[in-house]
Amino acid sequence: MLLPQTWWGYALDYLIVFASGGLCCIAAQLLIIKTKLTPARILVIFLIAGIILQTIGVYGPLAKVLRSGICVPIIGFGASLAKGAAEWALQYGPLGAFAGGLVQTSFGVGVAVAASYFVSVVFSPKSK
Repeated sequence: MLLPQTWWGYALDYLIVFASGGLCCIAAQLLIIKTKLTPARILVIFLIAGIILQTIGVYGPLAKVLRSGICVPIIGFGASLAKGAAEWALQYGPLGAFAGGLVQTSFGVGVAVAASYFVSVVFSPKSK
């Protein structure tokens, strides 16, 4: 979905991203409130949802419309794992399926580790 990039085009882009990310958060919050699922299990559900959406070919068109509203949460991480595994499996065979997901997501994981280290050094957390 390409909109003319005027002030209202940018505003609509931000609104779409905010609404789609908010819907992901609402879904997670409803799972927390209405079920006895732990946050770790909900995280796995969202990860697998991203893998399934990528596998059936729905994630790409959704990502074009919803942009970072669906790409930034754990759903996007699951889709990246599936995409890398599929690409590398076609290129390198069955062992490539294991390596592809790791290669596809390694930059994001590395940034997360480095950022968490930086934050812990700057803010010096203390245990209670």
